[in-house]
Amino acid sequence: MNKATLISVLQSKSGWAPLALRLPVGIIFMAHGAQKLFGWFGGYGLEGTGQWMASIGLEPGVLMAFLAGAGEFFGGLFILLGLLTRPAALSLAVTMLVAIFAVHVENGLFMSNGGYEFGLALLAASVSLLFSGAGKLALDQALAQRLN
Repeated sequence: MNKATLISVLQSKSGWAPLALRLPVGIIFMAHGAQKLFGWFGGYGLEGTGQWMASIGLEPGVLMAFLAGAGEFFGGLFILLGLLTRPAALSLAVTMLVAIFAVHVENGLFMSNGGYEFGLALLAASVSLLFSGAGKLALDQALAQRLN
């Protein structure tokens, strides 16, 4: 990736609105990733999550749990910090698409039935950040200025 491309990935003409989205969405993704990776917040950790993923056909289960957990935890951290926001948002959007179609879509829309509404909301937030970039108060802005 050349310097101009990297700067265009980092720069954002958005104001403060992405910050209002980045903070809660980053925390939510980090918490869900921590459940998968570390067993925190009532999660099952890599082994338990991996067994469940294998049981629904996502094989090898532990690797899939690691990829989903790392994507959510580190993607959420990067979103929270406004660091490489667009690549992190893309990774999280793909993760949510997999979650929606591999786990939730057959249960319908509503969360109360195990549906995809929460995944859809996180997908929408991720896609929004993919388009807008990090906005103000983000490490992306500082990096772009430094590279410029």
